[in-house]
Amino acid sequence: MIRQPIQKKWGLLLGVFSVVLLLVGYTWMSHRQHSINPTDTTIPSWGQLAEGVEKAVEVNHRSGERWVVVDIVASAERLFLGLFFGVVGAILVGLLMGCFAVFESFLLPPMQLLAKIPPTAALAVFFVLVGTDTEMFVAMIAFGVLPMLAQSVYLAVRDVPEELLYKAYTLGASQTEIIWNIIVRSIMPRLIDAIRLQIGPAMVYLIAAEMVVGDVGFGYRIRLQSRLLNMNVVYPYLTLLAVFGLAMDYMLRLLQRFSCPWYARSER
Repeated sequence: MIRQPIQKKWGLLLGVFSVVLLLVGYTWMSHRQHSINPTDTTIPSWGQLAEGVEKAVEVNHRSGERWVVVDIVASAERLFLGLFFGVVGAILVGLLMGCFAVFESFLLPPMQLLAKIPPTAALAVFFVLVGTDTEMFVAMIAFGVLPMLAQSVYLAVRDVPEELLYKAYTLGASQTEIIWNIIVRSIMPRLIDAIRLQIGPAMVYLIAAEMVVGDVGFGYRIRLQSRLLNMNVVYPYLTLLAVFGLAMDYMLRLLQRFSCPWYARSER
């Protein structure tokens, strides 16, 4: 039967099995590649991966820094700042478009247009307008996140039942009270879901920019090590990126669960 739930223990076991299957598949591909070429580095063995992790976390004899530490600090700062400005701007623009017809007519067409421009294709524009410092990475992420997220907020606001607004007006609520107490609280679950969906694209924009102009960060390190065929460093970095994204997604899910308990119950 479609969408029929299964027991939690079976869901957990299936999830663990899928991860184990992925690891077994990688082990098989690595073994097969090394049986053909024992010195191969494109699909490192588990021992080679351990060496790559050690290389990333140990103090570099040239710079005196740990690669993984400086890269995490640089990339996390750029990502969080870019998401912060993009999300805040999207919420403001989306609320204005959804609540007031004047702003809808004025802001919706440019939002629809800008959402169709890939930020990675506009890298040269960001170089000219902002430079190549942290501001460029932040601006690129915010530009990539804001138009699409603003439209998601706008559509969520438009879906708020008109009856709720009329009842609030009847009870004497002001526009500010209606926006905050009814509209914002009603769209909060969908807003958090929309932000979760923007984590992946934001990381793509960041890595692409760091690969081109970065002198530190995940994108810079992956580009540098991949050119040297040090894939035993590249793969752990990709794993760290995945863990980082999953952690952000999990934190947003927790926020949704505690701020919108009624929505979490309806999703069960």
